[in-house]
Amino acid sequence: MTNTETATFAAGCFWGVEKAFQRFYKDQHIKTRVGYTGGNNNNPDYRSVCSGSTNHAEALQIEYTPNDKINYAGLVEFFYRMHDPTTVNRQGPDVGTQYRSAIYYHSPEQKEIAERVTAEVQEKHYKGHKIVTEIKPATAWFDAEEYHQKYLEKNPAGYECPSHFLRW
Repeated sequence: MTNTETATFAAGCFWGVEKAFQRFYKDQHIKTRVGYTGGNNNNPDYRSVCSGSTNHAEALQIEYTPNDKINYAGLVEFFYRMHDPTTVNRQGPDVGTQYRSAIYYHSPEQKEIAERVTAEVQEKHYKGHKIVTEIKPATAWFDAEEYHQKYLEKNPAGYECPSHFLRW
């Protein structure tokens, strides 16, 4: 029996975040879904989240089986590699609370790993630019509408935030 784990990240427009993780971890058979978390409404939808009225973040949930090629620390480091964690409520041209940088941990161990990796990445890659990523406990998750799931896979020419690229 395999032990799957869940990781939840917000790093701007969830379409590009999902595509980046899917591309990088394509051989690891991760399962991804995009949705909304961290807010104060029990029935968020895309329009209400984009309005800023719900305080939800556009986020990605990843289900994976830890092994020698994929683990939580590696996922957190990749999260930092693929977006700009130094801008508040912004990724490139996408601005608003729904585009904040956040790690939503699912256990005390994930919290410790997220804080440790954040400190390491700050020291090694972002001297002079403070990482503003929120590290908070995971709260209620709401799947985004079906047309958002695997959006860039279904729409290869669809909008992809230009700030989603590997920095190191």
